[in-house]
Amino acid sequence: MTARIIDGKALAARVQAGVARRVAALQTRGVTPGLAVVLVGDDAASAIYVRNKVRACESAGLRSLFVHLPESTSRASLLARVAELNADPAVHGILVQLPLPRHLDASEIVDAIAFEKDVDGLLPANAGLTLMGRPQFRSCTPYGVMMMLESIRYPVRGCHAVVIGRSNMVGKPMAMLLLAANATVTMCHSATRDLGSITRQADVLVAAAGRHNLITAEMVKPGAVVIDVGTNRTPEGKLAGDVDFAGVRVVAGWISPVPGGVGPMTVAMLLVNTTEAAERSIGASPPRSPLLAENGPATADASP
Repeated sequence: MTARIIDGKALAARVQAGVARRVAALQTRGVTPGLAVVLVGDDAASAIYVRNKVRACESAGLRSLFVHLPESTSRASLLARVAELNADPAVHGILVQLPLPRHLDASEIVDAIAFEKDVDGLLPANAGLTLMGRPQFRSCTPYGVMMMLESIRYPVRGCHAVVIGRSNMVGKPMAMLLLAANATVTMCHSATRDLGSITRQADVLVAAAGRHNLITAEMVKPGAVVIDVGTNRTPEGKLAGDVDFAGVRVVAGWISPVPGGVGPMTVAMLLVNTTEAAERSIGASPPRSPLLAENGPATADASP
């Protein structure tokens, strides 16, 4: 068996094309979705992420506002800037790029974002609604994973899904979205005993632990869907996931690569959430799914 690859880059392009059509429709009503991205300091990795988000906004027709503040920005100054963005009717979504400098409390800053502009889905109110199965905004990375499963028309209902990682940004909302789709969900983490005995039961395995090559071939059920959310650097400086891609590829039925898998989808779903916020601002109802099923799955057969 050789796994088929879920091409996140191609799927993200499809999603962004759909966003562009929705943006064009909004513009006929005098509204252009606006996303404000706030970066404090000069962290190199954060700067790359922000640049990718701004570029994706522009390509889909959204208005992007990049707010770059110095490392020394005070708590009061940052909260005041967030308050200004909350009050700006041209801004429909606000994202504060994490991590923040150590002197700033990330939870306090994120919690200051207006509920209707929380396009990263990190506010406690949005987390609570996700837990209840009726999210206002789905956390972008888990939302992207769900779209990847939808793109291959995987029958999530009734499957056994295993999520490795329990972060507020990925692991916990990922489990809740899978549960809402009627999967049976097991969550694993750093204190889980005999991890392999659990992962071998997974029809869908989502690895989001942040540990390079944590998942090896013998830990995967033959034919399983393996989604790699991990972002790690190898000793050579290359980007790599939590999954031993070469080994697992010969066992799994589907697999997402790193890079080119979940990463592009996270950015795409940020645009979806921002567009949904703009639609809600004028009383329009967002579509059921950002994907157009008639276009077929955006995947590629794996080759040696």
